Amino acid sequence: MLAHLIALDWGTTSLRAYKLAADGQVLEQRSLSSGIMQLPKAPRFIAGRECTDGFELAFDEACGDWLDAQPDLPVIACGMVGSAQGWREAAYRDTPANVANLGTSLQIVRSLRGVDVHIVPGVIQRSHLPNVMRGEETQVLGVLQTLSREAGTDLLIGLPGSHSKWVEVSDGCIVHFDTFMTGEVFAVLSEHSILGRTQQRGGSFDGEAFDRGVQVALSADGEIGVLSTLFSARSLGLTGELSATAQADYLSGLLLGHELSALASVQRRRRNSMHLPSIILIGNAQLCSRYSRALGACGFARVTLAEQATERGLWQLAVAAGLVAAMPSR
Repeated sequence: MLAHLIALDWGTTSLRAYKLAADGQVLEQRSLSSGIMQLPKAPRFIAGRECTDGFELAFDEACGDWLDAQPDLPVIACGMVGSAQGWREAAYRDTPANVANLGTSLQIVRSLRGVDVHIVPGVIQRSHLPNVMRGEETQVLGVLQTLSREAGTDLLIGLPGSHSKWVEVSDGCIVHFDTFMTGEVFAVLSEHSILGRTQQRGGSFDGEAFDRGVQVALSADGEIGVLSTLFSARSLGLTGELSATAQADYLSGLLLGHELSALASVQRRRRNSMHLPSIILIGNAQLCSRYSRALGACGFARVTLAEQATERGLWQLAVAAGLVAAMPSR
C-alpha cells in the first residue's frame, strides 16, 4: 500500500516515526532513543554531504529509507522538536486552543534532503503559574476524532508520563490543563534519594503494595502532604512491614494517590460539584493500567484507554494543513 505521510512524535528522550497510508492507517512504525536531549553524534553522509547536525542525523535514521523510496512524502512532527531547544521553535498557541486549527500554524524547517518538516506548535496556559504542553495537544486531537459531540461534553483526558497532563476540552478546544511531575519525581526519588537505597527492582508488579500506597495518600495520614508521607516508603521497610521488592510499587502508588487526590479536589472545585468527569487515558498501556487502578480508588468511576491517539492526531493536523487529502465521508 502506498504511503501518503510520515508522522513524527519527537520528544525529549525518544523519537517515534510512523508511515501512514491514505486513510491514516499505520503501514510501518519505528521507535528510536534519539530524543532532542540525546541526539546522534556520529557523522554520516546525507544527500551527498557529511553531516554532524544531530537533528538531521536522527531524522535520516528514522525515515531516510522511506524518503529514498518516496521522496515527495510530506512530513509532520509534534513534540519537543518544536521547543526552544528543538530543531525549529514553533510558538505556543494560547488557551483556549482549538486543536484542529493547530494544523494551520505549523512551523517549517527544510532538511538536508530538501524535504520540509512541518512542526506542530504547543499550547500555553497563561496565568500567574503558566502551564505548557508539546505533543499532548496532538494526542488530544486524536482522541477527539473518535468521539461523538455528546461523548466529549463532560470529559477529562489524562496523559500519564514523566510530566502527567490532565486536559479539559470544550467544543474542540483545550480550555484548561494541569501538569503533575509524578513520573520524574518517582525516578529521581528511586535513583537519587535514600528511598532507592533499599528498593529491589525488577520483580513483577506488586498490586498489594501499590494499592497500599494509594490508600495512604487518600487517608488521614496523607492529609499532611506528600513530603511527609514519602518517608513511609523508608520507615515501613525499616520496620519490616514492606519488603525491598514491594517498596518501588508502594512509592508509585503513594505518588499516584497524591496526584489523583489533588486532581479530584481540583475537579470538584472547578465544577462546583461532587460529580467527577469521565476520563480517557492516553499513553503506555502498563502505566495507564496503574493509573486506572488508582483512579478507581480516587472516585473516578468511568475510565477508558485510547489507542493510536498520536497517529490519528498527526494525520488530522496534516489534513488541516493541506499536506494530505481528507478521506471522503461514507
